[in-house]
Amino acid sequence: MSLQAQSDPTIEIIVVDNGSRDGSCECVELEFPFVRLIRNNENRGFCAANNQGIAAARGEYIALLNNDAEAEANWAAELRRPMSDKSVGMVACKVLVFGDRRRIDKVGHLIYPDGQNRGRGSGAVDDGQFDRVEDVLWPDGCAALYRKSMLEEIGGFDEDFFAYGDDAELGLRARIAGWRCVYTPLAVAWHHRGNTLGLGSVRRLKLIERNRVLLAAKLFPWSLLWLNPVFYAARLLAGARAAVRGEGETALFPGWSGKWRLLKGLLWGDCEALWMLPKMLRKRRDVRRLAKLSPRQVKQLLLDHRIDLRELSTQAALR
Repeated sequence: MSLQAQSDPTIEIIVVDNGSRDGSCECVELEFPFVRLIRNNENRGFCAANNQGIAAARGEYIALLNNDAEAEANWAAELRRPMSDKSVGMVACKVLVFGDRRRIDKVGHLIYPDGQNRGRGSGAVDDGQFDRVEDVLWPDGCAALYRKSMLEEIGGFDEDFFAYGDDAELGLRARIAGWRCVYTPLAVAWHHRGNTLGLGSVRRLKLIERNRVLLAAKLFPWSLLWLNPVFYAARLLAGARAAVRGEGETALFPGWSGKWRLLKGLLWGDCEALWMLPKMLRKRRDVRRLAKLSPRQVKQLLLDHRIDLRELSTQAALR
């Protein structure tokens, strides 16, 4: 257990189990009696489980580490360093691929103007090109640090998202509320890709697509939101071109049957998003009450951290 090996002796470890039936809880109770265990009878989703852990935590900072991620021994201590600046509400770490530790999983995040996000640097070989402390858009929820007072101010994860895109929604909501996110390369974690639902899962694709729309509806300025179908169409066209070359998300769904499953997942996600749209639009009012950035500033923030369309279309999602 990499958290047990952390160099910071003050950390409090909380495990939230989402209804597992594989003996995980019994293992934690037997092998790690110092861990505070919260057991759910069912899978309540990534968002609800994290909110349970956040509510139970007693510390000033909340570090998240997924069950499919492991952390270097100084991970927690290095994540805390940027928090000395009170304007910083989130810290992103260097997340590397568990099975190929020279390859980047993500070092912060980027976003496309239709709401689809991807990890910054994802898939690249780590040659030190991201070895500087700098501001990024938001951290990846698989391994991140949040200031608890920030979470108390803006609210935790939006449980309507269930899973996927949830860290993007929380991170962008925090940025709109005026908080910074700093990336530090000195905090390192390793992530097993696609272990949640599996990279070829239609349900995973449905949740990603649905939550892309919900994020945009809840947080994007109207000047970008009106153009969302145009950006979405451009991304689909670029994705179709990548499919001809066997690249991008479509490579995870080979053959005509695979393409049909991919299309079904997208349509399923869009239909669910349309059904949930009124609720997200109502939530926009709550976001605006917290906002420190103007709609113009939010638009500029998104464009400053925009992912290139070619990069997005040729890169398969990693989680």
